[in-house]
Amino acid sequence: MRKTMTGMAIAFAALMSLAPMAQAQTLNLEGIKLPTAEENAKMPVPAVADPAPHIGIAVDVPGAKELPDPTLNYKVVFDLAPAAKTPSDINPGLLTVGRFVNTLAKYGVPQDHRHFIVVFHRGSTPAILTNEEYKKRNNGVDNPNIKIMEQLKKAGVDFRVCGQSVTFNHIDPKTIQPIVELDLWAGITILNLTARGYTHLGGEG
Repeated sequence: MRKTMTGMAIAFAALMSLAPMAQAQTLNLEGIKLPTAEENAKMPVPAVADPAPHIGIAVDVPGAKELPDPTLNYKVVFDLAPAAKTPSDINPGLLTVGRFVNTLAKYGVPQDHRHFIVVFHRGSTPAILTNEEYKKRNNGVDNPNIKIMEQLKKAGVDFRVCGQSVTFNHIDPKTIQPIVELDLWAGITILNLTARGYTHLGGEG
């Protein structure tokens, strides 16, 4: 189990690295076959491919030993703590969750075998706000996370937000997107879910 979790953590870190690297335009994509626009449009979460360089799915690796297994049940709690670089950027953790969903779907893992829960806390908390409230707090900038969150929800992903972060950020629960559930504390949510067999990915650093 520890070996499996370590492998998944490495995969999470690798996928997370794509967003900041793309923003810095340091990715060398020469010789790498990226999904076409048509392939992106067929993904469960096509919004992942919106930010350049439009990598909405794990690229093919010839000879790879471990691939998504349609017979397995994937139970993952994604720990989203870091904030986006700017208020107009999609939280990079959401892009990573979308890549996981898209990649599993590409390899035939059905939706009822994908049990994903995203937990927002600390710097990621503003992503859960309604567009109206987000704009009030960010000088009129629209919430860029709403579109991808709605697509993730349709693909079977659930969302939780830390009640402690909500409280200390003076967020009125009425201004939280309806698709997000309010929990007492992210720490308790993650502990409970891991005790129920979920693998914990992400977090600070």
